[in-house]
Formats: sequence, structure tokens, C-alpha cells
Amino acid sequence: MKKLAVFCGSSNGASDVYIEGAKKLGKELAKRKIALVYGGASVGIMGAVADSVLEEGGYVIGVMPSFLENREISHKNLSELIIVDSMHERKAKMADLVDGFIALPGGPGTLEEFFEIFTWAQLGLHHKPCGLLNINHYYDPLIALFNHMSEEQFLHEKYRNMALVDSEPKGILDKFNTYEPPTLKTYITEKQI
Repeated sequence: MKKLAVFCGSSNGASDVYIEGAKKLGKELAKRKIALVYGGASVGIMGAVADSVLEEGGYVIGVMPSFLENREISHKNLSELIIVDSMHERKAKMADLVDGFIALPGGPGTLEEFFEIFTWAQLGLHHKPCGLLNINHYYDPLIALFNHMSEEQFLHEKYRNMALVDSEPKGILDKFNTYEPPTLKTYITEKQI
């Protein structure tokens, strides 16, 4: 792993534990010499994870749509800031740059980014690990939903297991290092035979 995308909130959250968890992830990324690729903001959990990587001497690439540059207060001290035209371009650029994806706590935007990239993996568009850093049990309801989807047969178990989960940065990164994507079923119609 050379670069990881981190999806997360531009807010601090209700508890300091979220900021501390983001900083812990940043330190672990820098320690392992893994570059951070994220949304480019200087505020909230986004700013905390970026600052932490930078403070430890790591490399940080921000990817931000031009219309958000002032609203999300782009980080001025990044190793690299890439300005794109749209949210779609942001996600595609981040996906092209990285070897895996981690979601820290965040709101609907964080979930939308994670679900799109998870869906791409499920469809075989990439074979990179996707994980939830479950700080303070934040993602427990989402994990329960994944389990419910699987029980109700809307999510095959092998795809359910693609969502790697851990409460500690070291744990999630160790899981990323041993991740093997599932084999995908190929559907052949009579017309293709």
C-alpha cells in the first residue's frame, strides 16, 4: 500500500474521540509511509487526519472541487492539492490515485463516497480494499444494516465481507495488507454462447 483514500467529515463530531481517532490514523499512515489522499479541507476530521500525517512527516494529497475550495476551506499546507471540476471527478481522481479506501466518521457525503466505491468493488471495477474505521462504535448501525442486507439476501455474504471493519487504525491497515478480493461470478446468457 502506497496511497490510501480517506473519506470523512468536515465537522468535528459530537465527541473529541473522533478527532483523536483521525489523528491516530494519520500517525499510523505516516509511520507506514502510506500517503493520504482525501478531500482537501483544513477543517473537521478531514483537517485532523491531514494535519496528523503532515506533522509526522508524511505525504498528503487533497482532491477538491473548485466550488468547495472556499466553503470547505482548502488546506494550505498539503504536499499536493488537486482542484477538479465536480464531485464525480473528485471521486474518480481519488480512486485512480489510491490502493484502498477507509471511511472515518462523517455524514451523508462520507457514506455516499464509501458506498459508491464499495459498489464499484462489488461490480469488479476495482479490487482494492474498502474499510470502515469504527471509532467510538460510530458505524455499528451501518454494520448492522450490512448484516441485515445479507440476511435478507440483498447482499451476498462474500460481498458483505468486502467491508473490512476495525476500531483501530493498526487493525484496519493490517486487514488491508492481507485483503483478497472475492472472485466474481460471470453471467453468460444463451445469446453469448
